[in-house]
Amino acid sequence: MTDVLPPLNAVRAFVTAARHQSFTLAANELHVTHGAVSRQVKALEAHLGVPLFERRTRQVSLTVEGLRFYTQAEAALRQIAAAAQSAMARDDMPVVRINVRPSFAVRWLIPRLPDFVARHPGIEPHVLTSTRPPDQAPDRFDIAIRRGHADWPPSVRLHPFLDDHICLVASPALIAAHAVTEPVALSALALLEARTRRGDWQAWATHAGVRTLKPAGHMMFDHVHLVLQAAIDGLGFAVATMSLAGSGLASGQLRCPFPELRVPVGRYYYGIASDAVPEVQTFAAWLDAQLAMQQVGSA
Repeated sequence: MTDVLPPLNAVRAFVTAARHQSFTLAANELHVTHGAVSRQVKALEAHLGVPLFERRTRQVSLTVEGLRFYTQAEAALRQIAAAAQSAMARDDMPVVRINVRPSFAVRWLIPRLPDFVARHPGIEPHVLTSTRPPDQAPDRFDIAIRRGHADWPPSVRLHPFLDDHICLVASPALIAAHAVTEPVALSALALLEARTRRGDWQAWATHAGVRTLKPAGHMMFDHVHLVLQAAIDGLGFAVATMSLAGSGLASGQLRCPFPELRVPVGRYYYGIASDAVPEVQTFAAWLDAQLAMQQVGSA
C-alpha cells in the first residue's frame, strides 16, 4: 500500500489548487510560493502518471483524471483532519464552578486546591472570583462561598461552613524591631487596610481598649490579600480575618502579637445552586473535610 501512496504534501497542494482553480490562490492559503505549489502538483502528476490540470495562460482547469482524483482525495483529507482532531481531543471532564471573593480564593481556597485535584482527578474545579454577592453573580456557579445569610438567591441551599474572627498581624521582623508587646506600640507603625473591610481596625481597637490610638501612617488597598502581602513585606500592621491570615501565620510569614485580642466576625457559608452538577457534592464534602482538618490543626 505504501508503494502507491502519493506524497501527502503534494496531495494537499493539489486539493487546494483544485478547489480554487488557481495555483496563486492555493499558494496564498498554504503560505508558500506559486512555484512551490506548481512543483508539488507536477510531482503528484509524475507519481500518478496522469495529468491533473490543463494549463493555460494565467488559468488552470482540472482534467477528467484530475476531477476524479480531487473528489476522492479531498474527502480523504477531510477524514484525516477529523481523525487528528478526534485523537487530540480528550473526553470532557465534569466541571465544578466555584464562586468566591478574590481574597478568599488567593489566601484560603487556591493553596488547598492541589489536594482536591489529587484526590479527584476526574473533576475540574473552575474558580470564578467576584466581589458581587451571589444573587448578583455575573456567571453561573455550582457552589459559592460567602459570609452570612444575606444576598443569596432563594433557590440556593446554604450550609454553615467556617467560623471566623479578626486579629492583628504583622511580620515577625517588624514586631521585633518595634518591640510590639503592648497595643500602644502600634502608634509607631503604619496601618494597612482594605477598602472592603474598613471597620475591622476600629472594631479591634475598641476591643483592645485603644480606640483613640492613631497609627503613624495609613495605607489603603483594594483587597485583603494585598493587605496581607504588604504586611508580610513589612510595610505595617493589619487587622485581618483568621480565615485569610491563617496560611501566613502557619508559615511564619506573619505573627499575631496579641492572640488573646480576637474579635468574632460573620460566619462563612457555602451555597449549592439548584441546577448544580452532581459533582458539586464531592466538592462540598471536600470543603467540610478541609474545615475539619483545619479545626484539628488549631486545637
